[in-house]
Amino acid sequence: MPDSAPTPRRLSSEESRNAALDAARALLVERGPQSVTLTAVAARIGRTHANLLHHFGSAAGLQKALGERMAATITAAIGEAALRARAQGRDPREVVDLTFDAFDREGAGALASWMILSGNHDLLDPVLDAIHRLVDDLAQAGVADVALAEETLHLVLTALGDALLGAAMARALGVPRDRARALATRSLLSGRAVHATVD
Repeated sequence: MPDSAPTPRRLSSEESRNAALDAARALLVERGPQSVTLTAVAARIGRTHANLLHHFGSAAGLQKALGERMAATITAAIGEAALRARAQGRDPREVVDLTFDAFDREGAGALASWMILSGNHDLLDPVLDAIHRLVDDLAQAGVADVALAEETLHLVLTALGDALLGAAMARALGVPRDRARALATRSLLSGRAVHATVD
């Protein structure tokens, strides 16, 4: 008598939700934001469409939860790097690279642009809220000696633009692919120099 297929291990509600978000992020990076559907995520983790509806309510709910998780993870890493760079007087390139990587390789830029183009502007709120919290946290940690909000605005918009058009623009202009990162680093350094002079 042939063995029957193994029954999937019963996951707790939190484990099931986390597995779905892990799968959604993998799909985002591999195939783009349009692939982050309840059906695709359910198939990847061996669960049912109904199971994901229970956890997220809709595809938009899944995408919003994914945005919240990505924003929290990304801003935490960027915040730690920013504090290290300032405390140790280091080159801010680590912060620039983390921010650019988050929007490019980790898919935050594609997810954000897709949300905007599909009219789901409210799904960006978790990302924007996380960035706002990052700025507040850095200010409370003593990083208030510069125009922190302006630095963050410039860096995030530059990283988003680079994620969407950077490769094509670099080819068209005949400049190295990482030139936008170098320019963003230079901007951070010059901004700090200006504020140091004023202070």
